[in-house]
Amino acid sequence: MDAIRFGSCSWNYDSWVGLVYSKPFATAAEYLREYSRKYRSAEIDSWFYRLPDRRDVGAYLAAVDPDFRFTCKVSQDICLSHHRAAKGSTALEPNPGFLSVGLFRDYVSRIDAMLPRIDAIMLEFEYLNRDKMPSQGAFLDRLADFAAKVEKGLPVAIEVRNAPWLDERYFAFLREYGLIHVWSEKRYLPPVVDLHARFGAGQPGPLVLRLLGADRAEIEAKTGGEWNAIVDPKPERARIAAMLAVAVRENAKVIVNVNNHYEGSAPLTIAALEAEVAHALAAGPG
Repeated sequence: MDAIRFGSCSWNYDSWVGLVYSKPFATAAEYLREYSRKYRSAEIDSWFYRLPDRRDVGAYLAAVDPDFRFTCKVSQDICLSHHRAAKGSTALEPNPGFLSVGLFRDYVSRIDAMLPRIDAIMLEFEYLNRDKMPSQGAFLDRLADFAAKVEKGLPVAIEVRNAPWLDERYFAFLREYGLIHVWSEKRYLPPVVDLHARFGAGQPGPLVLRLLGADRAEIEAKTGGEWNAIVDPKPERARIAAMLAVAVRENAKVIVNVNNHYEGSAPLTIAALEAEVAHALAAGPG
């Protein structure tokens, strides 16, 4: 579907052979070449765990056509507020790199060749309890200082896991600083359809939707690590499709990235969503 860029949260899975791939490949870039014939967007999840390597950036760009787009996650050294004091310890120590503008600039410099093709540079925050962040206000103060110093015009996107923080104050803050909200369908967060109905109007940037799912261990047990079947169908998916159809009618730019953990197989979820959005569009408004 041209109106929505569907893709997945990472892509190099041998169990997608037959669904996406003709055979297993040796590298992520080789997988991406064949993946990009089927999808128009991909989320680079691996950069959350390590800083980008310019060789990977070049290989990814070489693997896709000029119309292909990316979203990417900023490394955890920037997004984690605290570290464990020691292995096995429950004590926490503040992370000096948390929302570091210097680290973020280093990250961006490593992906500069890809920047024209990126729809969202995502800062994915964990759930921040009071031991890590005393309040929403304290978090927004730190984020304001960060946003005021980073280069303007970058598609910086924010994903928070504290459900009570997703209120008018938070969304007004994003509008003020031109930050994109990441609409995340995930356990312990409000349904994205309900949240978007309340706060979606006037938000900066594209509609970036991540379908992540609930209990990862539970669905991994159901799939056995083979991501080629839907094992946990979500009733909410039909409402999400209807929301996306409205966005298409309103000519919004939409990026949907699906995790295998959402229903058991990102490619099959994407296929189902595409069909449901097409059906909703054919049915017309109402």
